[in-house]
Amino acid sequence: MRESELHVADVPQSAGTGAVPAPARIDELVAAAHARGIEDRTGTVADYIPVLAEADPESFGLCVADVDGGLHEVGDSRIAFSIQSISKAFVYALLCEEIGHAEVREIVGVDNTGLAFNSVMAIELNDGHPMNPMVNAGALATTALVPGATPDAQWDRIRDGLSRFAGRSLELDDDVYRSETATNQRNRAIAQLLESYGRIRRDPAEVVDVYTRQCSLLVDARDLAIMGATLADGGVNPLTGEQVVSAAVCRDTLAVLAASGLYEHSGEWLFEIGLPGKSGVAGGLVTVAPGKAGIAAYAPRLDAAGNSVRGQVATAYLSRALGLNIFASDSHYLRKDQP
Repeated sequence: MRESELHVADVPQSAGTGAVPAPARIDELVAAAHARGIEDRTGTVADYIPVLAEADPESFGLCVADVDGGLHEVGDSRIAFSIQSISKAFVYALLCEEIGHAEVREIVGVDNTGLAFNSVMAIELNDGHPMNPMVNAGALATTALVPGATPDAQWDRIRDGLSRFAGRSLELDDDVYRSETATNQRNRAIAQLLESYGRIRRDPAEVVDVYTRQCSLLVDARDLAIMGATLADGGVNPLTGEQVVSAAVCRDTLAVLAASGLYEHSGEWLFEIGLPGKSGVAGGLVTVAPGKAGIAAYAPRLDAAGNSVRGQVATAYLSRALGLNIFASDSHYLRKDQP
């Protein structure tokens, strides 16, 4: 989405190098962001997974979780929805913690494909390499690498890890899991193609099943904000105080999100919002301001690339109003004589 579509041309861009503002100010800005987002009624609810089409298109929740544990919520921030592709970021982080930076980079990759999230062409054009963990091919390769002697053991490890990011036990949505299982033929084809290139060394059908389960975990905007804040604060959950992953893993994960988190619109997202983020087709969107906060939105109307429209509008406002854009630049020279 462009600046005019994000409705932020009137919001000054500032460089905020310190901590986020006081809690009352954050609450005020979160409410303002929600008010801006709710006016946008463009986009459509995903229906290629039948159960997702049942979502209320008017639902809209927003939450900011700062690294000190403060939670700032408005709207439908406690409505549960399936995490979908947002799970890719956190499973990738868990895998990096397990097997290390170099091996994950070699097997899964870190480069944007420039093509749709479920592209088969991208695999063929790159000699079977999945390219990055935020597209389906890379996510399947990532899930296949998760330690575990059986698919159930892998699944338990994934659910436990994502629950630690959220600070509470996450549950599977059986309806979403069944609906996705009945319609995931393309993912099964991608997994078989990856197997033919030697990128998956487990039964591809079992890999797809574990991946489908991880996408079917239930979260809400509050959960995603806490998960984002954990990545923002060197892997420490701001509510539980648990070190979920290392600071080095957070750096790797945020770099990949910056490059590929919004699929083929990742460049526009980084240009306009200037923060690492990840979307999911159920309407979730999580954004990370390193060292400061996690921002999460739930709004099921999506743009053509599968990204929440209202979530993007609200996040763009908060990025500017809170001074979070990591590329924003103010003149130190011009400020130095100010009292």
